[in-house]
Amino acid sequence: MAASPRRAGRPQLDDTSKAIIEQLQQDGRRPYATIGKAVGLSEAAVRQRVQKLVDSGTVQIVAVTDPQQIGFARQLMIGINIEGDLEAAAAELAEIPELVYVVLTAGSFDILAEAVVTDDEHLLELLNDRIRKLPAVRRTETFMYLKLKKQTYNWGIA
Repeated sequence: MAASPRRAGRPQLDDTSKAIIEQLQQDGRRPYATIGKAVGLSEAAVRQRVQKLVDSGTVQIVAVTDPQQIGFARQLMIGINIEGDLEAAAAELAEIPELVYVVLTAGSFDILAEAVVTDDEHLLELLNDRIRKLPAVRRTETFMYLKLKKQTYNWGIA
């Protein structure tokens, strides 16, 4: 049976790997021994599975911060219209350190990019000197975040 187009190229996860991911989504610092008890594996087996998930790019284990708490006064989304190759433009945008999220979209914008900057001057430099100077960029629209009400990473495993 052929893989569905939706799942093509994605690693297949068994129920145990999905359970490990759910444990890590609840607490990324949860000890492997604790996870092992919850999913029925040894600590070493959990460690090995987590490493495979990380190596495959399926999982990242990171500290999620509140940008304002660590010195970034502005967080925003930038809608970007592109002329030409979307993949190439997205790859260029992804090289900009302040852009923490770059995604190709369908709708009013070709690309959405989330940014964190220290202040308005930093934002102006990012928009004017780096994003808008890329040859493929035709238009940008900036959506400044006023207050973050919800941000989660535990949407479950399909």
